Amino acid sequence: MVAMRERYVTDENGCRVGVLLDIADYQRLLEELEELACIRAYDAAKASGDEAIPLEQAIAEIERDVNVCHDDAVDLGQGG
Repeated sequence: MVAMRERYVTDENGCRVGVLLDIADYQRLLEELEELACIRAYDAAKASGDEAIPLEQAIAEIERDVNVCHDDAVDLGQGG
């Protein structure tokens, strides 16, 4: 686990409502989450019992899915 120095944002009652992280901690957290997502995807793929596909086909499918997600984000005014 990544050690972080977090600071909290509190409301007028002293209840924590947010957190501030150093940018380096935030970037490490994102990298850890990405690695965890990859591990979970691998575990799900192994557990599914689906037939393996060639690497080239997998890359083509991933690129297609990424383009679809990007196009959807642009349609919603979120992408560039």
